[in-house]
Amino acid sequence: MSEALSTKTDALPEIVRQALARTPARLFVGRAGTGYPTSTALKLRADHAAARDTVYQEVDLERDFGTERISGYGLFNTQTQAQTRTEYLMRPDRGRFFDLASQARIQAECSPEADLQIVLGDGLSASAIARHGVKLLDFLWVRARDRSWKLGKPFLIRFCRVGILNEIGRLLHPQIVVLLIGERPGLVQSESLSAYLAFQPQPGHTDAQRNLISNIHPQGVSLDDAAERILNLAGQMRLAQSSGVLIKEETGQRQIK
Repeated sequence: MSEALSTKTDALPEIVRQALARTPARLFVGRAGTGYPTSTALKLRADHAAARDTVYQEVDLERDFGTERISGYGLFNTQTQAQTRTEYLMRPDRGRFFDLASQARIQAECSPEADLQIVLGDGLSASAIARHGVKLLDFLWVRARDRSWKLGKPFLIRFCRVGILNEIGRLLHPQIVVLLIGERPGLVQSESLSAYLAFQPQPGHTDAQRNLISNIHPQGVSLDDAAERILNLAGQMRLAQSSGVLIKEETGQRQIK
């Protein structure tokens, strides 16, 4: 923080200084005429460029997950009907369905009717999956096994949209699907992860049948907290035999199996 900005901040009420300490948002940065100060304007342009670059990045299974994880989980690549990153961005509908080769491989390699099927999708931030998704998978795997849940073999989806949950349900008939997917990058955070959960997803289901835990990254929801929240939410779904708007996340509760 610059000396000038520090002086301005010190003059603010305590409640405002506490708020500034908790957010990276551009608040009380001052102005130059009708615009931002030069330093703020340049940082804004740099963050915008980083967000645009993130959208076009692609995930690589071997590079980003490592041979040990690939071997340990039996991870494999799948792809939606979008053939390129540009097509994925221009045609969201194609990111909601697997191509034929991926459908066949999923059915050949994954056991159906798992209690919990975890999948990873690049979404709009491949770097979020590469940096946080692989570690969150580790947390979820260990803790789900501690609950004696039957786990489906995880896999990676390239050019992935949230609606692919319905196709996973159609192909594998799991009880609950957890999709870890990169969020749309913003001007402050470009590596944020989301976890979408659905109970017995089927074609035709919408966001009303899904639950979401978002903002998963070191400055947001920690991986440890995210894993516990995801599995407790999955436990609620198992008890209620439902998901979506009928399920309200219970936090600070005992472990729900």
